[in-house]
Amino acid sequence: MTHLQDQQPEYTPPAEPGATPAPGNDDSAALCEQVARAQAERSTLRIVGGDTKAFHGRRVDATQSLSTTGHHGIVHYDPVELVVTVRAGTRLRDLERALADNGQRLAFEPPYFGDNATVGGMVAAGLSGPRRPWVGAVRDFVLGVRVITFEGKLLRFGGEVMKNVAGYDLSRLMVGAQGTLGVLTEVSFKVLPLPQASACLRLELPLPDALDRLAAWGREPLPITGAAHDGEALHVRLEGGEGSVSATRQRLGGESDAPLFWSQLRELRLPFFDGAFDNAADRTLWRLSLPALARTPALDGDWLIDWGGAQRWLQSPAGNAAEGQDLHHDVAIREAAIAAGGHATRFTPNGGENSPFTPLPPVLAKYHRQLKQRLDPQAIFNPGRLYAEW
Repeated sequence: MTHLQDQQPEYTPPAEPGATPAPGNDDSAALCEQVARAQAERSTLRIVGGDTKAFHGRRVDATQSLSTTGHHGIVHYDPVELVVTVRAGTRLRDLERALADNGQRLAFEPPYFGDNATVGGMVAAGLSGPRRPWVGAVRDFVLGVRVITFEGKLLRFGGEVMKNVAGYDLSRLMVGAQGTLGVLTEVSFKVLPLPQASACLRLELPLPDALDRLAAWGREPLPITGAAHDGEALHVRLEGGEGSVSATRQRLGGESDAPLFWSQLRELRLPFFDGAFDNAADRTLWRLSLPALARTPALDGDWLIDWGGAQRWLQSPAGNAAEGQDLHHDVAIREAAIAAGGHATRFTPNGGENSPFTPLPPVLAKYHRQLKQRLDPQAIFNPGRLYAEW
């Protein structure tokens, strides 16, 4: 697999006021029919939207594809109530453009990884951008969903208000499930206003000093919405009221930084990530989710710190697959992440059978299997996407 910039169209930031999204289209009946037919024929489905996040997970070996791109459009948007409901095949850039036209946004800053990224793929992948520790993750903003079950039935879970969530919260279970539990057709989100002011700073600090400062700043109500260390300097983003941003900027010091840094970090396009998605490369990209104050594991490679220390990217020398070193390499990194109190996910695609995700503990794996069996007993949806056994 080539680098993301080669395999997907160039990403265009969603900031064209006045641009009109493509007209909507309800394709739910055809999607339900295809799922019902697959269930009757005992065939399997690879669910496809913009396909910009195909690298994130195991390869799906299914008998046919189910495309959601024909099911698109904003169903309902109430800027006053800060709620939007949108069909899963809607391009993410169209949704964010419509929100920006009303001075609002998806606060969790989802990555695109390509211009054709869709809302359904964004929710299924469950990935959040640099703002995540300060505002919340994708699932924190999902109010409700419509899902096609393995029987081809279209069901609704949750709604358009936070209080509408009761009992087993299936709507948030769909976030990060990679399409293995059903076909998302609609999602309702809570949205937030754009900030009145913002500022980006760069402070020349070694990593230990940067983490110490972030720990101290974290105990105060500062308008920080981004904190990353690229190996040379600490990058900080401030967002909020004009007075708060101005005062904090003066207090933290440093020099002005380019806002482009944050969109490049979100899309994994900083120089640090060059070659990370090339199977032929001699390095492997890992994402380690760790406690913010955890000591960086003693692993060979280069580090980039995001989320104020809670997300750490590692470019590590790859193992030799021909000699069976790749599996040992994966295990060593995962064990180091677990020892530090977190887990590790391999982002560089792997042509073998190694799972990019950390294996689940036995008890948790048991509940995952039971959930999969209840919602998709014939394993129709994206078989093997998360783990080989489901």
